Amino acid sequence: MTDVLAHIDQTVKANDVVLFMKGTPQFPMCGFSGQLVQILDYLGVQYAGVNVLDDEGVRQAIKDYANWPTIPQLYVKGEFLGGCDIVREMFQSGELAQHFTTAGVPTQPAQS
Repeated sequence: MTDVLAHIDQTVKANDVVLFMKGTPQFPMCGFSGQLVQILDYLGVQYAGVNVLDDEGVRQAIKDYANWPTIPQLYVKGEFLGGCDIVREMFQSGELAQHFTTAGVPTQPAQS
C-alpha cells in the first residue's frame, strides 16, 4: 500500500490538475466522473485523468490519500479540491474558475 500511496503522491505533485475517476476522460464509467469531465472540458483545463478501475490498489488507496470516501477526486497543484458535489458547486458559483486562475492553471472556457 505504501508504494501505491507514493505513486499517487507523485502523480498528484507531477501534474497541475489530476482527476482520479472511474473510466477515462474520453469514456467516463460513472455519472459523477462524467460530470467532472464535462466541467473541466467546459473550462478548457488541461488535466491528467487516472482511471481507478484499472487498479484496485489505487482505487482503495486514493480514498486513504485524501481521507475522502468517494471517487471522483480532483487535485489542483498538489492539493485535494473535492469530489463531484463540491466541484460542481464551485463551478456553478464561479469559484472553480477563480481557483484555477489563482493557482496559475490556464483555462480556455467554451464559447457560448
